[in-house]
Amino acid sequence: MVVTGASSGVGLAAATELASRGDQVVVVGRDPGRLQAAMAAVRAAATGPEPDEFRADFESLDEVRRLADRLLETYPVIDVLANNAGGMLGAYRKTVDGFEATLASNHLAPFLLTHLLRERLRGGRVVNTASRRHQPGGLDPDDLTGDPASWGAWRAYAASKAANILFTAEAARRWPDVLSVAFHPGVVRSNFGVDPVTRFFYKAAPFLTTPEKAGALLSWLATAPAEELRSGAYYVGHAVTAPDQRLADPALASWLWETSTKAISL
Repeated sequence: MVVTGASSGVGLAAATELASRGDQVVVVGRDPGRLQAAMAAVRAAATGPEPDEFRADFESLDEVRRLADRLLETYPVIDVLANNAGGMLGAYRKTVDGFEATLASNHLAPFLLTHLLRERLRGGRVVNTASRRHQPGGLDPDDLTGDPASWGAWRAYAASKAANILFTAEAARRWPDVLSVAFHPGVVRSNFGVDPVTRFFYKAAPFLTTPEKAGALLSWLATAPAEELRSGAYYVGHAVTAPDQRLADPALASWLWETSTKAISL
């Protein structure tokens, strides 16, 4: 089971739980220091095979390609890919590949990784971490670069989470041999956010979900019998939930798939 964004928060909690169940877990993170600390926790919890680790920065598509190469060299079968890496930026910037960085790291990078691992995922599943904050209004499949003048952190984040849900639904249509689901992890107590007010909210609000509870949901989606889940669906908790009605349009999902495929040069 490959879990990206697993050096902290929801991903770390899920990786730790899965390792404690005896599953082979591969932890993927960006920051070397946090990745080292996360691996210590995952290894301490493991009751099965030795957990593995890989480092990659999802703002670079070349790093995603190198990550995929290493995974393919190491694992003949990948049962689960949990696309959990991502976040929100404090200012507009382009990646080295020329894309708006929020959409690149939250959508294009997992889209590319999933495609590169697709053959190893036959009969397995993909779990995409989305959000209730998804809004397709800021998502233009023909413009993956964005406009600095109209850019906003929350708008870019919401568009990228809408892309996660569209990708999940279209993957289920195109790849019937791979179970694909997206989920909202809850409003999780974490270091999420880019400004002091948002960071304080995500650390101090009384109703926040713990990373462990959110990680347990990811773990359930990764391990529940396939017949208990609906491929292409968006989950809030353990229930299939309708996202923004505009995301139910197969034409929009197909449009995003085609432009994303061109963007990542597949």
